[in-house]
Amino acid sequence: MAIEIVTKEDLQDFRKQLLADFREIINQSRQPVKEHPEGYKTAHVRKMLGCSVNKLVALRISKKIRWKKIVGTIYYNKDDVRRLLEEGY
Repeated sequence: MAIEIVTKEDLQDFRKQLLADFREIINQSRQPVKEHPEGYKTAHVRKMLGCSVNKLVALRISKKIRWKKIVGTIYYNKDDVRRLLEEGY
């Protein structure tokens, strides 16, 4: 059985290589963030449709308008909002 001696320099090299590998992995995993999601925020939809928050919730419940919650903000599907406007809502 061979004995290998690890020096402080070996550990420093290992540390540097490990940090470089972590940085590379983090940089590769970052995805570009969309600045404007595909949808309108609640306030914008309310102004467009001229409705209250309760009516907007009712539209969501009745599935007349699709929505998505991203980091605490609700976004409404643009096509559904346009369709409601065309229907004369």
